[in-house]
Amino acid sequence: MTTKILTVSDESVNQRLDSFIAENDEELTRSAAVKLIENGSVTVNGIVPNKNLKLRSGDRVEMNIPEPVAPEALPENIPLDVVYEDDDLLVVNKPRGMVVHPASGNYSGTLVNALLYHCGDSLSGINGVLRPGIVHRIDKDTSGLLIVAKNDFSHRLLAEQIKEHSFTRKYQAVAVGTFKEEEGTVNAPIGRHPTDRKKMTVTAKNSKNAITHYRVIARYKGYTHIELTLETGRTHQIRVHMAYKGHPVAGDPVYGGKNYLKSLNGQCLHAYYISFVHPRTKETLTFSAPLPEYFRTFLNQLQ
Repeated sequence: MTTKILTVSDESVNQRLDSFIAENDEELTRSAAVKLIENGSVTVNGIVPNKNLKLRSGDRVEMNIPEPVAPEALPENIPLDVVYEDDDLLVVNKPRGMVVHPASGNYSGTLVNALLYHCGDSLSGINGVLRPGIVHRIDKDTSGLLIVAKNDFSHRLLAEQIKEHSFTRKYQAVAVGTFKEEEGTVNAPIGRHPTDRKKMTVTAKNSKNAITHYRVIARYKGYTHIELTLETGRTHQIRVHMAYKGHPVAGDPVYGGKNYLKSLNGQCLHAYYISFVHPRTKETLTFSAPLPEYFRTFLNQLQ
């Protein structure tokens, strides 16, 4: 167990306890702070407080932080294509067909299982659990670059970049049909499908704004090779927006409709470029991943 003590300055008077802890301890997120308070692991002037407590100047905040617990997922020696790694984070080129998180039907063989083995003792834990922090996700059958946080500090600051849209993510895809324009933007809100809860859809009801920019790379008979840049990061955003536009991603088994190509074994979509500010060094890092074999093979078939 680690004990940390913070003293409230005049600038933090009347601040909520949970937000004060998150702002003054770079290793703790606000949700982690709330959890500590609810577990009775935080005292203010020796008294166990409520998370909503408004602080006064000179208050002594003491936190007893337990050692991170082991995750439910087990480490597995699965090969990883690690593009970059340091003490705070790593960038992984995820292969097509790999699930990111363990879940019903996929408790092993996931990216998290592989990361637990690869990172070993370099993980300091996310919200009290010794696990890698998946900052953003890509679908099982989408290949490409993912950023993974090794600690709460990097996880929190990277998540803030995504929220502020200062995090650049570019994809390449093959879409069904021929685009008339060279480039454009789909600005359409995305929410849960009203009848199929496993699907997302463009809807004004219970939705979030979603913006996808696209440009044409090459045209083929019946298909278009495009680059897509995400301004927001909603679930299935590119797949939903392209289907909404009338040009579903080739091979998409969920949103492809009658244009679904079973021979592709999934959507032809690759997260090839990512750029972000390193949470600790403040250096801008940029990475790219070449098109995988399945993608190149499909393009060759179209030529």
